[in-house]
Amino acid sequence: MRRRSLLASSLVLGAPALPKLASAQAGGVLRATLNANLNNLDPARAGIAEDYVYSNLVFNGLTRIDEERKLHPDLAESWESSPDLKSWTFRLRRGVKFHHGRAMTSADVLATYKRILDPSTGSPGRSQILMVANVEAPDDHTVRFDLSIPYGDFPSLLMERQLKIIPADRLDKLSTEPSGTGPFRFVSFQPGDRLILERNPDYFEPGVPKLAGVTFRIIPEDAAKVAALKAGDIDMIWNVPLEAVEGLEREQGIKVDEATTGTWDGLVLSNVQKPFDDSRVRRAVLLALDKAALVRFAVFGRGAPTHTPIPPGSPFFNGDIGFRPNIAEAKRLLAEAGYPNGFSVPLIVPVGRPTRERMGLAVQQMLRPLGIQVELRRLPYNRFNAEVTGKAVFYADGYFARPTADTATYPWFHSTGTWNGTMWHYKNEEVDRLLDAARAARTPEEQATLYKRFQQVVTEDPPGIIAYMLNFATAYRTRLKGYRTHPYAWLDLRNATLEG
Repeated sequence: MRRRSLLASSLVLGAPALPKLASAQAGGVLRATLNANLNNLDPARAGIAEDYVYSNLVFNGLTRIDEERKLHPDLAESWESSPDLKSWTFRLRRGVKFHHGRAMTSADVLATYKRILDPSTGSPGRSQILMVANVEAPDDHTVRFDLSIPYGDFPSLLMERQLKIIPADRLDKLSTEPSGTGPFRFVSFQPGDRLILERNPDYFEPGVPKLAGVTFRIIPEDAAKVAALKAGDIDMIWNVPLEAVEGLEREQGIKVDEATTGTWDGLVLSNVQKPFDDSRVRRAVLLALDKAALVRFAVFGRGAPTHTPIPPGSPFFNGDIGFRPNIAEAKRLLAEAGYPNGFSVPLIVPVGRPTRERMGLAVQQMLRPLGIQVELRRLPYNRFNAEVTGKAVFYADGYFARPTADTATYPWFHSTGTWNGTMWHYKNEEVDRLLDAARAARTPEEQATLYKRFQQVVTEDPPGIIAYMLNFATAYRTRLKGYRTHPYAWLDLRNATLEG
């Protein structure tokens, strides 16, 4: 869930039970890049973007989301809810086979969800489905979820990154011989070198995938990726560094495809440590920041300012609030809180996350007119979890887009939210009431009213700063056809082909 860069040198190198990579046919073998090693071959334990790319190609969820953020059936072909929105029944697609040949049934769905809900599994996806009180299978192709609360967006939630369906008879082999139902089958993974996938000839959608396979090269260095693409040594860069987009757009034979996302960078302010235990100080910091300028400086204009993790393109976004800084009001609030001359505070930024490093530099300058002296401290991102998250007074961090407005907001802003309890320890009774009501809302119009009020409240009493949304880009040789960049930063290669 968090964007970490831990290496996974202990991952298994191959799965000898599966066939070798098919020869180049049916659209060719795509050569793409990943920035780092996978941390996990087990989709339930996926925690970094590279894991998500792999799991989305090898496994399926009950639902899926397309490049336009529209929900579609995946392994479930239909669903319905009880009138109180506390019971959801899903009808499973028939004729779906796992890569090792067995047909998928409701028993696999039960095993998947019970395993994710078991705290001993250590799945980051557990926090997304804590409202699931019970899962039952009335027959081989029906699954019913009983919830502890009304939840109108439950089908959208089930496309989440860790909620991929796994075979109940191979739980002990997920880390060595992963078998999913996805369009591509796992062949091998060599840490520091490459991940190899091949076409699944038994995929349940007729005529896809069209590629014979995908080979991902692990290339952490941005310059090396760009050079390899220009030279034709690879066909695609997944996750183009934003500073390289403009140059690649000028290259003949290369296309850059960019998508707006709900992925965000922000500033964590500890609500239980001075000086940010005072809401007036937190609001003063918010009012001093020029978010439009942060977008220009930190992400080269390839993003958009926002108030919360609800992105500007959402029908729930409150466009009436605005982003204009107000230094005079910020100074007044600081003086009222007892800091008329400002204060000094360290801001910890993660080395290896360049957008957040640039954001930190800009924030340092923007807070000077308030008398706030920011000392930038850089720390490798792989040490953030142990040394910074939930402990430091002031630090830069960021998170990937979530599938619903609820999952994008509740964990961070509700007083019982999992990420709130880890990060800023924020409590606001009206926010709790609004977010609880939005979960049970029956119409998009009702949700919009609640979420727009929520955004107003958390700009008046902010827990921290959600600075901007980042665009996500891929770049590829123009011989790749039938592909679009996905706003969730994974690859949908079902209809992709290579020409020439």
